[in-house]
Amino acid sequence: VGSDIEHMRDQCRWFGGMVGNHVADIVMRYGDQADGIPQALTDYIKGREGYDYNQHGQAGNTHAQFVPDEIVDRFCILGEPAEHLRRLDELKGLGVDQFSIYLQHDAKDETLVAYGEKILPHVNTQSLAKQ
Repeated sequence: VGSDIEHMRDQCRWFGGMVGNHVADIVMRYGDQADGIPQALTDYIKGREGYDYNQHGQAGNTHAQFVPDEIVDRFCILGEPAEHLRRLDELKGLGVDQFSIYLQHDAKDETLVAYGEKILPHVNTQSLAKQ
């Protein structure tokens, strides 16, 4: 959560690399024209040269340079709290009812505080437990 989008993208690029690893497995098994695989995913992994599990899920890893900014922006919510709320609302409109906060970057504490103070209080929650 913050204003330095370029830095946040670089810190979260690992996620696109990890997703690319899974997409590459699907493409290897079913081909890049298989039903249900978005072309945006198959296009961006064409520059992928491998995947190093020694850096799995780590900011600053060396195997995620192939991941373009557009993919990072698609899979990660970056920016000021208002942008997080806008994207969460957009995802809710698509039927998403759960999300995860990954803290594998250099602003873990700041992100957690921002979510606790500025984002989660504005997220419409509903108890699904039966009375």
